[in-house]
Amino acid sequence: MASLIFTGPMGLPLDRNGFNDRVWRPALRAAGVGTGRDNGMHALRHFYASVLLDAGESIKAVSEYPGHHDPGFTLRTYTHLMPSSGTRTRAAVDRVFTDEEPTEDGPDTAQEGA
Repeated sequence: MASLIFTGPMGLPLDRNGFNDRVWRPALRAAGVGTGRDNGMHALRHFYASVLLDAGESIKAVSEYPGHHDPGFTLRTYTHLMPSSGTRTRAAVDRVFTDEEPTEDGPDTAQEGA
């Protein structure tokens, strides 16, 4: 059993609504930031997912971290935030042809299987 990192005053798991009411919204007001949906805890989840996707994390991992049960839901929700596959594809091909040492999975390997 894992220990909780953040707990409420009684040592129980944090309740999202209670945290929003007692901690998050008062902190936003003190900082002069609006307390609407755009600055809510749900927006932090979206930010977290977008940071992971930008770093190249897989949809499967991004779906597990916030507790989504279906990676398809995560893909439908965040697909617009995923990095351009064209850029990654060109970089991958460039790496294969610029490596000085042969790799076990490069174009020579593909020719061997033909």
